[in-house]
Amino acid sequence: MSNSLKHQVSEEEWKLRVELAACYRLVALFGWTDLVFTHISARIPGPEHHFLINPYGLMFDEITASNLIKVDQQCRKLSDSPHPVNPAGFTIHSCIHDARHDVGCVLHTHTKAGVAVSAQKDGILPISQQSTFVLSSLAYHDYEGVAVREDEKPRLQRDLGDATFFMLRNHGLLTVGNTIADAFLAMYAFETTCQIQLAAQSGGNELIHIEPTVVSSITEALKVQGLDGEFIWPALMRKLDRLDPSYKE
Repeated sequence: MSNSLKHQVSEEEWKLRVELAACYRLVALFGWTDLVFTHISARIPGPEHHFLINPYGLMFDEITASNLIKVDQQCRKLSDSPHPVNPAGFTIHSCIHDARHDVGCVLHTHTKAGVAVSAQKDGILPISQQSTFVLSSLAYHDYEGVAVREDEKPRLQRDLGDATFFMLRNHGLLTVGNTIADAFLAMYAFETTCQIQLAAQSGGNELIHIEPTVVSSITEALKVQGLDGEFIWPALMRKLDRLDPSYKE
């Protein structure tokens, strides 16, 4: 704890750091990592447009509240750290944060299930209850290569629109949320939907699609109810505390 930033940042920023570190640990726990090659970003409240992101090169189960790096909109480091940041990895995140002021957290993964379904022409199929949650607010973006070019940003912003679930074709999954908890719960639904779809397709039998009227009714219900990450978040934090509370350091 000697290197803790707890008393060097605002109480609000420290709380955000703890929650984002918890999110990284949960992504590792649920097996959604791709070594060090994806990111979760969180906006620090205030007019400065500052964000927290992972130190590039650390595994997600090494992330702590204090080793998260504060960056500006151009991914320039604003806090001391022996670790680098990855501006290329922040390209997608920065353009989404710039366009969606309702978004507090952007969570991006390259899981096998997510990439596999992103490579399917029809994308998410309405074959499970979980899929109806995703279909309630789903957008797609065609693959343009590794996302490092500035000129791709307007197309990413346009394709995402006001959606919560974003399938990057041939690339992976992305979710946004007003809070870290919301983005995490959305990714849980997204990833589970993809795993179920692949499992159902592997059975070799014709798939039963949920009736469009049923899908639309759930879509309308979720507009009112939403996927409330704040409800499940305390239980997830307690789980982490039982396993390894070092994310709070």
